[in-house]
Amino acid sequence: MIPGNQHSQDTAVSNFTYLALGDSYTIGESVPEEHRFPVQAAGLLGAKGIHVAAPRIIAKTGWTTDELEAAVNEAAITDTFSIVTLLIGVNNQYRGRSVAEYKTEFTRLLKQAIRFAGDHSDRVVVLSIPDWGVVPFAEGRDRQQIGEEIDAFNAANKSIAKKFRVHYLDITADSREAATDPSLVASDGLHYSGKEMAIWAGKLAGIMAAILH
Repeated sequence: MIPGNQHSQDTAVSNFTYLALGDSYTIGESVPEEHRFPVQAAGLLGAKGIHVAAPRIIAKTGWTTDELEAAVNEAAITDTFSIVTLLIGVNNQYRGRSVAEYKTEFTRLLKQAIRFAGDHSDRVVVLSIPDWGVVPFAEGRDRQQIGEEIDAFNAANKSIAKKFRVHYLDITADSREAATDPSLVASDGLHYSGKEMAIWAGKLAGIMAAILH
């Protein structure tokens, strides 16, 4: 079988769906809707002939793991999705919450994400938490401590992702490039620009294409 033929056959009859769960980074705080990384990723796939419907996004600026979980439960989702992404935790760190609490709540969220993917763990992607300690908003704060705490939360979500055998995309290193490149920061001086999100979307689209091929 020629892979290309199978690929064409699948995409010709399929409308893939995508659920993105998260916080400000997923909803794209301070950037136009089309610059949100889930929207950009879907667009990149469309350009490759892999049609993904407009992403369903459950995310809000400021949400912690428990707040996202409450919103997900309130949404009472009954659909299953071709792809589910989960990016959450920066506000847990910002509010001084413990990594232990995060592990418990993140695990519950990831289990929900897998259920939304039809119990296919290989259709779920966890994204690491960006490091807001490098952006202008963090001026006057202990940037090194912020970075170390973000690393601790990411060590936790990476370990849990591995346990549940989902995909893991590290975008933290990319986010730290904003320390020397102002074009990667949104106009509010805290969140990331569409240019930075395009980097995340490009990497995510590569994972999604491999899953959906």
